Amino acid sequence: MALTRLAHYSIRTTDLERSCAFYERVLGFRRGYRPPFDFPGAWLYLGDDERDFGTVHIIGVDPNDSAGLASYLGDRALPASGTGTLDHIAFLATGVAQMWERLRAEGIPWRDRTVPSLGLHQVFIEDPSGVTIELNYPAAEVAGLALPGTSAAAKPAAEVTP
Repeated sequence: MALTRLAHYSIRTTDLERSCAFYERVLGFRRGYRPPFDFPGAWLYLGDDERDFGTVHIIGVDPNDSAGLASYLGDRALPASGTGTLDHIAFLATGVAQMWERLRAEGIPWRDRTVPSLGLHQVFIEDPSGVTIELNYPAAEVAGLALPGTSAAAKPAAEVTP
């Protein structure tokens, strides 16, 4: 269960274009590849290398249609302003089975997701203050495994409570 480094951070916003413009114009990021999620957003990169899936993920919050976002990341109120708009912090990692064991032993619930088209498996947990931590594992680590709390026939998204 080794964390390797911070992967990206995500921000929820009701003004996707304004947020992207800030990161692009002020900080020099550029928009790049983003998987076909069921909610609006953009992945912003530094430089031309897209192997690490972006540095900043801007998540568009559509108050009139939040079903896709709520289904994938969970439904939560958007604060008026400040650091409360930070959605989650992500780390690249290895050893997903060992992490599941540790989470189970600690009594920490988690959610598993597999990102469409990226070969990336995610484990979402929350710290004691409610900050969401995303752990990104190679999807090959879960290939052929029944995700904890699911049957082998279940779709690859499970919320697990020990």
